[in-house]
Amino acid sequence: MPALDLSPLEDALKQLKQGLKEAMENPASDIIRDGVIQRFEYSHELALKFIRRILETRHADKVDQMSYNELLRTAAERGYIENVEEWMEYRKARNQTSHTYDGTVAVLVFKSAAPFLKNATIFFKHLEKVNS
Repeated sequence: MPALDLSPLEDALKQLKQGLKEAMENPASDIIRDGVIQRFEYSHELALKFIRRILETRHADKVDQMSYNELLRTAAERGYIENVEEWMEYRKARNQTSHTYDGTVAVLVFKSAAPFLKNATIFFKHLEKVNS
């Protein structure tokens, strides 16, 4: 099986990490906060694509027939993610930005970015291990 090109996810997580660092340095900046939210959204979507891809290519799972929750549970069962409930919360946060956008929602979604980065980095390390 050919190795997956993990560089898009790696780059996205680096950008999210950098955005969070800048947000800590400028906590009052709505522009930086909004940039972190966009990086969170993009990184979340990319992580889900990689979850689907690894389950499909390495385990021949029929991911197109799985619900979101089933996809996450399968990823956890296979050892790629550690906390399904937290990943479900990230999806809720990500979906909030799609449906409504105001300051209160932005603050809540922003608070999901750092925990997501931690969990997505763990997922990335699992991918690196099985990809080598």
